[in-house]
Amino acid sequence: MTLTDTDSQILKTDTRGRVVTSSARRESLLDEFERSGLSGAKFATVVGVKYPTFAAWVQQRRRQRATAVSPPAAAAPPGAAVRWLEAVVGSAPPSGSAATASLILHLPGGTRIEIAHAGHVPLAVALLRALTPATAPC
Repeated sequence: MTLTDTDSQILKTDTRGRVVTSSARRESLLDEFERSGLSGAKFATVVGVKYPTFAAWVQQRRRQRATAVSPPAAAAPPGAAVRWLEAVVGSAPPSGSAATASLILHLPGGTRIEIAHAGHVPLAVALLRALTPATAPC
């Protein structure tokens, strides 16, 4: 790991006596941290930065990257939440039986939909859309 030598530099301080780190130096340190494989606390000690300050830099960078990658908040409908669905896979019918494979959906309120043929899927989708209020999350 290669670290910039700060011993030969004059460190600027603010009115409270805190060392001022330029944004270029901060980015350089964060890049080195990502390559180093060290823990945040260990890296902060090695480079001479207080851990809470260093942790704030790391968190700020992660937030900036997350907002740069994720779509704008306006793309998701307001109040949309993730809902989990339990799927249970039963045993397959014996190979010699006349039974066909089917998909059974158990909906809230006790409603049950059985889809036995691929042609029924569009009908099931239309039914689910009709039963689901427009404001309800998916």
